[in-house]
Amino acid sequence: MTRKELEQYLLQSLNMGLGSLVQGESSYNNSFDCKVSEKGFIFLPRLPSGYLIDNELYQKIFIIANAALYPRFTLLKQNSAYFVPIKTDDIHTQRGLFFPWKVGISERLIIPNLVEFANENRGTGIPIMKNLTIDYDHVTSLAIAGNSGSGKSYLLTYFLSMLKNMSKLIIVDPKFDTPSRWAKHNDALAIYPRPNRSKSDFVSQVNEKLSQCVKEIELRQTILYDEPTRDFPHITIVIDEVLALTEGINRNIKEAFFSLISQIALMGRATRIHLLLVSQRFDYNSIPVSVREQMNVLIQIGNINKKTTQFLFPDLNPEGIVIPIGKGTGLIQVIDNEEPYQVLPLLCPTYYTQKGVVA
Repeated sequence: MTRKELEQYLLQSLNMGLGSLVQGESSYNNSFDCKVSEKGFIFLPRLPSGYLIDNELYQKIFIIANAALYPRFTLLKQNSAYFVPIKTDDIHTQRGLFFPWKVGISERLIIPNLVEFANENRGTGIPIMKNLTIDYDHVTSLAIAGNSGSGKSYLLTYFLSMLKNMSKLIIVDPKFDTPSRWAKHNDALAIYPRPNRSKSDFVSQVNEKLSQCVKEIELRQTILYDEPTRDFPHITIVIDEVLALTEGINRNIKEAFFSLISQIALMGRATRIHLLLVSQRFDYNSIPVSVREQMNVLIQIGNINKKTTQFLFPDLNPEGIVIPIGKGTGLIQVIDNEEPYQVLPLLCPTYYTQKGVVA
């Protein structure tokens, strides 16, 4: 399909789908036009117009165009109307609504042997899907959220296996489950509840380890003051089921935990000390808001709607995003200098690993 044919196809879809929202106006009477580029398409309204150019119109166009373009293109959902200036002297057409896209759709990685795959990927890239790889050098912290049975532990095991060769791992496992078994198989440090010890005692042990990480951050900051280009090895603090860790413990111990992970989230970026947090939800009871705001890789798997995305994606309306049905599917957002706004449908990798690690 040529660019011109694609523009005509989009116009036809919008003429039929917008209906009463544009009060009967269409491209046939020169009310709007569409222009396609490599990175997306622009909806060009001709002003003055008989309809409002607002967020409601933008989201409606997104829903129509995303379905019409699937599976050749995936539109990247925006939180609000994305205006762009148009290079023209005609005041009637000097602005447009931009809809960025990626060619194709999200495709799941199939990994026959996870250990071999991880050993072959010894750089800082973590493949997530066939068309998406995360550069760990650009990651501050990661969050994985999802309802019970959505595949959080399965995805966490994948991240642990990929991070093993690029980062020191400190694993906190309050449920004494999959992460602890993985740590045992891979000789990694794991902190988990011991028999005949209280939960507050366990979290105090976690706080002690987090305090050591804060001291390491301060040490590295001191070194960076004299050597700004100094490169440090990655350290990743992995906490599974954060909500289970903080519920029902002494208030002072919980406040200390919140204070420590806040310091790590805020100061760890330059010193390459990261958080990887997993929870059913990330409300204020599980982590401080300041920690959530510092995370630049956000993953929500399982059931996707306004309620489930309200913590990781508070400004996002997921309506219109085409998410495949199946286990280990959801949304991912990577916030960095290259792709600051993208929210993509996610298909978590399918892999095979050692028996006894993933239940």
